[in-house]
Amino acid sequence: MAKDGPETRRQILRAAQKRFANGGYAATSVQDIVNDAKVSKPALYYHFRDKADLFQALVHEAHDERYRILREAAAAGGGIRNQLEQILAALFAYFREHRELMRISFATMFAAPGELPENLSYTDKCERNFGFLLSLIQQAQKNGELDRHFASEELAFGFYGMANFYLVAHLVSPGCEPDQLTARRVVELFLTGAGSPAGLPHKINPLKKKK
Repeated sequence: MAKDGPETRRQILRAAQKRFANGGYAATSVQDIVNDAKVSKPALYYHFRDKADLFQALVHEAHDERYRILREAAAAGGGIRNQLEQILAALFAYFREHRELMRISFATMFAAPGELPENLSYTDKCERNFGFLLSLIQQAQKNGELDRHFASEELAFGFYGMANFYLVAHLVSPGCEPDQLTARRVVELFLTGAGSPAGLPHKINPLKKKK
């Protein structure tokens, strides 16, 4: 296997992803990564400047994948209700298959100083992803699907906050498996509120472990 091939790069990324997600950035060494990836240090340094560059690549991958999911799910159309439901369902499905990568993504928000590389860059991608959701909210307000009583930023933050709670819960609780039904319920709560339970389906607990 050529050290400069794309498969070698993917092998290094996946080994680093597992180490960073389960042991943290500071506790992981380059030697740990090359041992797990079964490559040489020169092979790693061919693709990445250092450990920080490797971590940065994974953070970018996580945020870029989230952006891809947002765009593809929103393209389903059908109004803001369907768009938001498809976005959530797609995110839930992706998180189930890529827990380690998503754990790294969320770690950037909560890590203490010294636990992440200096000069780590990701806020621009966070703003891009949020901006896309905001544009959907703004369009829905223009279409009359959402109340203009609330600022579009308020609505976007509200939905993003609900979505991130379920996604974090999925990461920290293996028994929590949000799915299409969960997505539908979250969107229902976001759009109609909790003022009256009349006519709503039987409640579910997204944090309850499945047997």
